[in-house]
Amino acid sequence: MAATLQEILLTPDAWPDVIADCQQLIQQEVAGKSGISGTAVKLAYKTANTFASGYIQSTVESLLPDMVTELEPYWADFNASGASGFGDYLVKRGDEVSEALLSVTDARAKVSERPTILKAYGAVRGGAAKHIVAALPNVGALVEKYAPR
Repeated sequence: MAATLQEILLTPDAWPDVIADCQQLIQQEVAGKSGISGTAVKLAYKTANTFASGYIQSTVESLLPDMVTELEPYWADFNASGASGFGDYLVKRGDEVSEALLSVTDARAKVSERPTILKAYGAVRGGAAKHIVAALPNVGALVEKYAPR
């Protein structure tokens, strides 16, 4: 039986590296955005990044366990299917996966008491699914970095 994503990504040994890799992935994805929606994403990221020292890292740390929970059924199905490339597997289910991941950030936004962050999130939420789908190959690669087959 393949290890669960929790057993792979959320262990004390892996945690610091996974967090660092997630932050790097976010930075790369944001930097690669262009056009009007890309500008909105970059502005929202800059707002969150300047909101408070360490805000992005603490947000990644707090959201990661729930993100892993949302990805878990896809990981299990991917392993059972024998498919190669978790990123490709995720992309084929892009709309479904992006909505699952956005359910985590939407839940956080509902309980947030930070108007600046809520405004930035609201500015990008409408187009967020397409940005997540575009990032799924890199998300899959990040997972596979820690769970080579």
